[in-house]
Amino acid sequence: MKVIAAYLLAQLGGNSTPSANDLKKILNSVGADIDDVKIELLLSQVEGKDINELIAAAKQRLASTTTTTSSMSFGCVGGCTNNNANVDGQVEEKKEEKKVEKVEESDEEDFNFSLFD
Repeated sequence: MKVIAAYLLAQLGGNSTPSANDLKKILNSVGADIDDVKIELLLSQVEGKDINELIAAAKQRLASTTTTTSSMSFGCVGGCTNNNANVDGQVEEKKEEKKVEKVEESDEEDFNFSLFD
């Protein structure tokens, strides 16, 4: 949600096509964590689309859904659970790749030290 909020703030500020760096500046200004994977994913999904049309379509979908929460997953409206699962899977894969790289780099530890060097 932070990335989407940053994108919308950039749009409101007059930047019709915010870049990843624009979003990072906004997120840094409020001290938010930056997730490059989520930023790139959002930018790839909204590329070439008008934000006003996306918001109008989302409002339409929200208005046409039923309010029975037992059939909906929490935090997802309509039939978006399958798409969210794919996005979450992609984000988790990227995070795991980064963790593996960090572990491989830290395998070598130097224990040759002296307190009085």
